[in-house]
Amino acid sequence: MAPYEALYGRKCRSPIGWFDVGKTKLLGPELVQQAVEKVKLIQERLRDPSCISPIEDIQVTEDLSYEEIPVVILDRQIRKLRTKEVASVKVLWRNNNIEEMTWEAEEDMKSRYPHLFESSRDMLETNMAGVAQISTRDS
Repeated sequence: MAPYEALYGRKCRSPIGWFDVGKTKLLGPELVQQAVEKVKLIQERLRDPSCISPIEDIQVTEDLSYEEIPVVILDRQIRKLRTKEVASVKVLWRNNNIEEMTWEAEEDMKSRYPHLFESSRDMLETNMAGVAQISTRDS
């Protein structure tokens, strides 16, 4: 008698014998078919890009980068850190027919795009004047 059989009261079965005959399922062909379908789907998505921009519209530099164009300043916030306050502005960017908004450091944006702050200041003053007219009308 083998030590395993003496200890557990049954014969030791190798991993090959763990499954009953006829109940096992071959996964190989199914996995291959799923992989082939995924590859076809990826290839189709790579053939028809959703947005094609003329190369003339994008100013590509020698290091193959480009600069996105800020459109307008939408909002302003001040974050308080431990020792200082940091002003940020919410910027609407436009490039490749896609609009995207991000929070940027106000100082950096003022130095690079001062024209945005002139138009946003005018817009803010116009909005404040409109609010003042409404409040005087209501009282």
